[in-house]
Amino acid sequence: MSRVIIIGGGIIGLSSAYYLQKSGHRVTVIDKTDISNTCGFGSAGYICPSHFTPMATPGIVKQGLKWMLNSKSPFYVQPRFSRSLIDWGLKFMRSATKENVEHAAMPLLDIAILSKKLYEEWLLDPEFDFAYEQKGLLEIFQTEASLEHAKHTVERAHEIGLTDTQLLSEHALKAMEPQTRINGIGAVYFKCDAHIYPPKLMQQLTAHLEKAGMVIRKNEEVIKFENQNRKITRVITGNQAYDADEVVIASGSWSRELAAMIGLKIPLVAGRGYSITLEDSPYKINYPSVLIEGRVALTPMDGNKIRFGGTMEITSTNTPPRMNRVVGLIESVKRFYPDFDVPIPTMDKVWYGYRPCSADGLPYIGRTNKWNNVIVATGHSMLGLSLGAGTGKLVDEIINESPLSMDIDPFKAERFG
Repeated sequence: MSRVIIIGGGIIGLSSAYYLQKSGHRVTVIDKTDISNTCGFGSAGYICPSHFTPMATPGIVKQGLKWMLNSKSPFYVQPRFSRSLIDWGLKFMRSATKENVEHAAMPLLDIAILSKKLYEEWLLDPEFDFAYEQKGLLEIFQTEASLEHAKHTVERAHEIGLTDTQLLSEHALKAMEPQTRINGIGAVYFKCDAHIYPPKLMQQLTAHLEKAGMVIRKNEEVIKFENQNRKITRVITGNQAYDADEVVIASGSWSRELAAMIGLKIPLVAGRGYSITLEDSPYKINYPSVLIEGRVALTPMDGNKIRFGGTMEITSTNTPPRMNRVVGLIESVKRFYPDFDVPIPTMDKVWYGYRPCSADGLPYIGRTNKWNNVIVATGHSMLGLSLGAGTGKLVDEIINESPLSMDIDPFKAERFG
């Protein structure tokens, strides 16, 4: 079978490796880090068909400009001169339309449902037990404007097939979370969603691949490619060279620079997020929740943990973390859960990582026009873990030239030209 080189050891790269190894390919995964702290580890753990709305939405640009004046805001673009950022920003603004939101809904829903089904299949293997629970997700809101938006969200969810989505009153919301006070006037309840404990998934997946004989090269950075006749023939790192029949670019927020090395233009920027995990927390919630006005996610995990995560900080991967983002996150939680007195942690207790944000909110998945043996699998933004298994399966189907589990035309890697 083919020699497949996967560049990137996050959830997308490892999920692709999982399916390609099962198909009999000789797979090598290369990552510039030790893969112990990727976005798959620090995410909110959502496997969420509910997230069918892309980041590029009407009004987000105007709201983002307002938030740029607030160092604690949930969305922030670091002002800097960068041709790639300017290019991404212009494409993002053109994509932030009602039409784009409508067109993105079904592709995002389809790949999320596919991924959720595949994760459930993984759990049939005794090697996997990543604290999977399907309790659904609450999107809690505090204002009348958000209530009106919630009504439209429920209508749209029903239109695309999520018929068990409900709009909850303040009374119904509090009945679902009776053990804690909530400052909210209602919520949207998506029964379709599940959640996991991400570190368990990532550790178990890595262990599974290594046990199966997978070669995972850690702390190796790709510095060069060799090519012949429209094919990448060798992937070269600082340590050695790897012969390749197929190459998968799944290197998250570093994918744009990597793709540029072989002449591909993929509009993508790094969106940094932060999370805090409390073990044996005195505060309890029954359901994962998204705080709409605060743009914060809360997840009860693995029996005794609760994770707070959020913020979207468009910045370079070399910029030091900003503690004000964490303070803003905790303050948002306090506004919704007034009894939650979460102390400001030291930086060593804070996870942060870089999500790869495409210019329209859809991932890039598929072969390229320029090269006959390069597959791109990146740009999942905040949905990498949710869409990980599904993306990995699609990569496997693309390489095997087998029927695809879904239409991937909306995910074309070169859709921006």
